[in-house]
Amino acid sequence: MSGTVAIVTGGSRGIGAAVVRRLARAGRHVFLVYSHNEDDAAATAQQYATNTAKVIPFKCNIAVPDAPRLIFRRASELGTPVVLVNNAGITGRISTLEGADEDDIQQAVDVNLTATIMLCREAMRHWADLRDEMPRSIVNVSSIAAKTGAPGEYVWYAAAKAGVNALTTGLALEAARHGIRVNAVSPGTTATTIHAKAGRPNRAAEVGERSPMGRPATPDEIAAAVEWLTSAEASYVNGAILDVTGGTR
Repeated sequence: MSGTVAIVTGGSRGIGAAVVRRLARAGRHVFLVYSHNEDDAAATAQQYATNTAKVIPFKCNIAVPDAPRLIFRRASELGTPVVLVNNAGITGRISTLEGADEDDIQQAVDVNLTATIMLCREAMRHWADLRDEMPRSIVNVSSIAAKTGAPGEYVWYAAAKAGVNALTTGLALEAARHGIRVNAVSPGTTATTIHAKAGRPNRAAEVGERSPMGRPATPDEIAAAVEWLTSAEASYVNGAILDVTGGTR
């Protein structure tokens, strides 16, 4: 994998940081895209870089129109991008749809769905003529909310993630002829800071207690599925939406 690059959005903490750790450990350079916390991004990059894999943080609002092109151009300075992990996600404050803030809804759709679509489009434009050079892979991080609808919490986020699932299914069929695999990981409730940002710091533990396994997932358990989908072991897996939910449906 020497010289190959994985682009990971939302890579400074939580699931994203766990993905960064695993991909760097597997020998890929990682272009860590983050939006706000420079300290977290720098700490993740420093902690998970290895003797053979660089981890380079890059601050960027992925929802602005020129972000995908800029991300791929800058990542290409590090090596050859062959993996895109669309992990960045926000929910907004927990609420019914009736009581939801308009900005929260728009930002969630922009980050979770629109930015994912545009980054996938840039990957296709960047990779479409490279079929015989090396395998390339997109992994989108969805959510169990796409199935449950997340009523009373953030149905707009659930709708955006359902869109990510549809994007994954359709794009996988378009991309296969170019030697590009497109898959998704759909996590169940995971112990990350997303719950505190939504206004319920204890949500992961509370929901996890009601799951078949009696606990929430750890970020690394989700990252393990992401890593596998980017690997040669998953070379015939395309268009899959892999549930990592502990049995929750």
